[in-house]
Amino acid sequence: MSVLHLRGIFLPEESERDCWIIDGRLTFTRPAAEATTISTGGWVLPGFVDAHCHVGLSPTGHVPEIDGQVAQALLDRGAGALLLRDAGSPVDNTYIQSRDDLPRLIRAGRHIARPKRYIRGLGVEIEPSDLVAEVERQVAAGDGWVKLAADWIDREVGDLTPVWPDAELAAGVARAHELGARVAAHVFGEEALTGLIAAGIDSIEHGSGLTDDLIAVVAASGAAVVPTLVNVDNFPSIALGGAAKFPRYAAHMRALYGTSRERVRNAFDAGVPIYTGTDAGGSLPHGLIREEIRALVGAGIPQPEVIAQASWRGREWLGLAGLVEGAEADLIVYDTDPRVDLVALYSARRTVLRGAVVA
Repeated sequence: MSVLHLRGIFLPEESERDCWIIDGRLTFTRPAAEATTISTGGWVLPGFVDAHCHVGLSPTGHVPEIDGQVAQALLDRGAGALLLRDAGSPVDNTYIQSRDDLPRLIRAGRHIARPKRYIRGLGVEIEPSDLVAEVERQVAAGDGWVKLAADWIDREVGDLTPVWPDAELAAGVARAHELGARVAAHVFGEEALTGLIAAGIDSIEHGSGLTDDLIAVVAASGAAVVPTLVNVDNFPSIALGGAAKFPRYAAHMRALYGTSRERVRNAFDAGVPIYTGTDAGGSLPHGLIREEIRALVGAGIPQPEVIAQASWRGREWLGLAGLVEGAEADLIVYDTDPRVDLVALYSARRTVLRGAVVA
């Protein structure tokens, strides 16, 4: 039996202690077997969470090839993201879950969208009357999450509008909950949020339309927000591309970008859980979790809170334990405390995944 040993300051307890890894799990009780020390000193915290990415998508299109998906997952691992929530993918990426050297992957199946109301070829396109049945299919295909495309440009209106009528939306979310799944929704603008919150949405993706009155309702609902600020930074270029044909939409996207930092900060101040997600795989490459952490800090959320929700709180939200007795050994060791030193994120001393040193 191989036993690994490390000593450091464990977060969030901030206690310096010895820890051993046996069969991929943590113990703070010294075993009888001889151990190999892999790290002494530094700050130890659970691996980061990219709670919104797309393994099997890239800025150039679908990535059905296993080698391409592995390369994406390795980029995420190299940046410190040891747990990924795939927020919808049109390709089969379950192979990633079979590799012990790749980040843990929680899948949401495919996006559920309406014809001509989302990115072509990305989601399963259905009419509202079929939403409940499609939710049932995607619950069966995923790992406890369903992903809805909840607003998109309506070409007749020339702006973002809700994709789903409120009644059908509520029925679809309720059915997912009956089946034990949670629901995440892509939503850029303001208008679709009221129906989503009323329906009991669990995770608001992007959420750039969260005005102060909506923030108060979200805080009361218990829903979380995954702002994907590194993707919201693309809104000006998206607006530029649509300005000639849809000037109202373009102006709206620019406005959403302009208020994005203030709105996510206000949501945090109101008590809404904010988790890190990059939206990697769409217009962005994988491996950007550190940049998203920096963006959230730049928006005014205290750095210790960002690190907490990017690490142990994010893992708990997705159903995994932190660095406690018997937990899976997914951790990173830094020379300095990342809650006060963001530069530390770019020079991990050790990365341990499923009990094995991978970097």
